[in-house]
Order: sequence, then structure tokens, then C-alpha cells
Amino acid sequence: MWQSIKNIYHLFQGVAAVTLSGFPGRGMTIIGVTGTDGKTTTASIIYHILKTAGYKTALVSSVSAIIDGKNYDTGFHVTTPNSFAVQSYLKKAKKAGVKFVVLEVTSHALDQHRVYGVPFKIGVLTNISNEHLDYHKTYERYAKTKAKLLKSAHVAIINKEDRSYKFIKSLLKHHKVISYGFKKDADLNLHNFQFRTKVFGQFNQYNILAAIAVARELRLSDEVIRKAVASYMTPEGREEIVYNKDFAVIIDFAHTPNSFLHILPEARKFTKNRLIHVFGAAGKRDAFKRPQMGKLSSDFADIVVVTAEDPRNELVEKINDEIVKGITNKKFEIVSESKIKEKGKFVVKIPDRREAIQFAISNAKKGDVVLLTGKGHEKSMNYGKGEELWSEHEVVKEALKERNLG
Repeated sequence: MWQSIKNIYHLFQGVAAVTLSGFPGRGMTIIGVTGTDGKTTTASIIYHILKTAGYKTALVSSVSAIIDGKNYDTGFHVTTPNSFAVQSYLKKAKKAGVKFVVLEVTSHALDQHRVYGVPFKIGVLTNISNEHLDYHKTYERYAKTKAKLLKSAHVAIINKEDRSYKFIKSLLKHHKVISYGFKKDADLNLHNFQFRTKVFGQFNQYNILAAIAVARELRLSDEVIRKAVASYMTPEGREEIVYNKDFAVIIDFAHTPNSFLHILPEARKFTKNRLIHVFGAAGKRDAFKRPQMGKLSSDFADIVVVTAEDPRNELVEKINDEIVKGITNKKFEIVSESKIKEKGKFVVKIPDRREAIQFAISNAKKGDVVLLTGKGHEKSMNYGKGEELWSEHEVVKEALKERNLG
């Protein structure tokens, strides 16, 4: 109830922002991308394809805003900026002569009218899994919120193999809908459009298919699309291999059970010896996903290191205990940092994330993969006293340097 009242205020903000900015989105082709996981990657692939095709293109994602080649920081823990910032970016894009804008859109942004007045040409939905239910309360309400983007667009592009497909399709009876997936019954699939890519992971093939569906709807040639997909590299903090010599270190933003199901099997395939997984769960967010994440990690990893991931004003130790409750595999032993052996399966609780990463990298052997999930590109950490500067990449560099590997 209280959020609904607040959203009336957000609606007034949205109306004011678009009006005062002079409706800058008009005259540009705007593509919105939403979903629980894969938004940033899908948006960046679309951007890359359009840039490769020679078009002036802008991208507003959780990593940054890129307008006519210039980067703008979108702030801490923000995927879709507030309505005034969104309209400001669109105004900058229009002034720069941009033809296409790719905008990553969260469920919070849709519910809070942050993209009010944005004339979306195409709406893309990657997937919908149980996330943000602390805010939306039910999966159905969460899905309906995501569908707002698709309803506002002229064309909806959705994943036919996601659990949300039938429900979302039922909400789009009067819209043009293009489906994508691996199987032949999807409008765009791996059989009727083949491509090569440098990025790993089956989940990224879904993201690529979504982007290809957008490009084809925009009438780009298949030759240009294939060329762009072949040259595409993932954005910062997304399946990013930051070290790969005797052992490897991968940084990824995965922070939901669904994203764990995507990244962990691929990291396992990449692993020649042991998979060391470092992760946590955000405080004041969906608590029910914590044991699920613990179980999924233990299904694939050999060493599970639970640590901080924006605990806010919750105790890190409490969050970590809830994660570990999901690890029911009796092969795992909960041990202290000093009790790790080369053989066996272990769980280690290290509340300080810097120490957790240093521990993982210091214990990495030849053929191991150290997978760090949950923070990705983010530049801050919240321990309950506001945002503090943080960089997963810098902490990895420090840890490698301590081993004389930096």
C-alpha cells in the first residue's frame, strides 16, 4: 500500500521529467531490455550490433551510459536511473544525433514510472525467475510489472523457453510478439540462425538470440549481425576472465539462483581441477533465495566461500548461516580457513569480502578456477553505513600481487 502511494509521487516525477525535457525520445528508435538476469549483456550485444552496423547508438545500462562514444557513470547500485536522469541521457543522445538507444529497464523502474514517456519501439524480455519478491510480493505481480515494458512497445521479443512465456504471452494478445529459443518452435532459434561467438555459456546464447531478434526486426543484414556477434566481448563483470594462467579467476554479477544455474555449470566445464566459489547474498533482500544459492553452489563447486555482498544492516554471519543451510551434501565439511586441504569438499565462512577473495586466490592450485559472483562491475559495497568504495577487480589484483602474480 505504502509503495503504491509513493508511486503516485514517482508518476508525477516521470511526467515532469519528460515534459520539462521536451519529450527527447521522440524521433529516436528506443529498445528496452528487461528480465531477471541477462539484461546488461543483452543490451550491450544489441548496442554492439548497431555500432558495428555503423549507426550512432547510445546505451544506458547498469555498467554505465554510453552516448556517442562518451561514458557517463550511472551511480552506485543503479540499473535504471531516476526519471530525470533517463530523460537527460535521452536529451544528450538526441543532441548528439543518435539514431538508436538501448535502455536496460528494471522492474523497480517500471513500477516507479522512471521510464514514463519513453517511446519504446521494441521491448525485450530475457527471463523471469523468483527475485525482488521482497518488493513485488508475488511472482505474478513481478511478471506483470516486467510486462509493462512489452505492453508499451510496438514489438515484444520474449524467450519461449522461459517459465514466464505462456503467462507473458497471454498479456500481449494485441501486440506483435517475436519468440526466441534453442528449439525450432521459436520464431528465431539456433537452427534457423546460426552464429559464432567468443563468449562462453549456454545462457549467453539466449542473450545473443534476443539481440539478433532485435537486429532483424530493425532490418539489419544477417552478414552484419553475424560479424558483430563474432566480435562481441562481454561487459565488465559479466563472465569476465580476469586472470588465466596456472589457474583462472572469473568475475560475474550472478546474484540469483537462476543466474547461478547459468554461470556455475559453465565455470565447472572450464575447470580442470577444483572450482572455488566466493559469494554472498544481499541484506534486506529476498532471504528465501539464500539456501537455494548455497545448494546450487555446492552442486558444482569444490570449495564454497560465503562472504559479504552488500549486507546493509543485516549481520553478515546471519546471512552466511542461512546460505549454508542449503548445503545438505554430506561430502562438504564446514571448516576454518586454516583447515582447507587439497582434496575434499569444504565450506568456509569469511565475513570480510576482501579477505574471502584473498583466501580463495591464495589457495588456488594449478587447474583451479576461482569464481567470484555477486558484485561484478559494482563500485560500492554497503555494510550498513552507506555506500563504501569497492572494486572486485582491484581486490583481485591485490591478491594476485601478494602471490607475485600481478
